[in-house]
Amino acid sequence: MNKLILALLITCVSYPLFAATPQEKMKTCNADATAKSLKGDERKAFMKTCLSNKPESGLTTQQNKMKTCNADASAKALKGDERKAFMKTCLSAN
Repeated sequence: MNKLILALLITCVSYPLFAATPQEKMKTCNADATAKSLKGDERKAFMKTCLSNKPESGLTTQQNKMKTCNADASAKALKGDERKAFMKTCLSAN
């Protein structure tokens, strides 16, 4: 019984670390497509690949968050202290 409770607890705690919500996935893919300046059919193909359920290239959750925040900061053309402040806020957001 204790092993079952422990396994359930570990699963509940670690699940959010590995599961990205569809909204987060869409946000990440949109930011990446915008950063790459993709349009039309290229963008559609990129989004289809990006939104597929295939695992990303071994990136951790934190690395994915960094990638998204960098793309968002680049899309907003932030520089210097503005970029640092944005990155701090973006990376600390849940």
